[in-house]
Amino acid sequence: MEGNLQLALICIGAALSIGLAGLGAGIGIGLVGQGATMGLARNPEVQPKLMVFMILGMALAESIAIYGLVISLILMYANPLM
Repeated sequence: MEGNLQLALICIGAALSIGLAGLGAGIGIGLVGQGATMGLARNPEVQPKLMVFMILGMALAESIAIYGLVISLILMYANPLM
């Protein structure tokens, strides 16, 4: 009985890990895209410089989702408690 409860809690933790990380990354990428669009609408001449920062910001936001995926995979397959 205790093993099943522990496995269920690990699965819930893994799901929350990847779910919340994906939610945060989606919000972050959306805000970066919104800021870049607003910046381009106000000053189209800075497009090359702005694109570099936009892509960098999106990559940093996406790395958070990758961290959540790594944590969920560790919980599911490399758990030292099991």
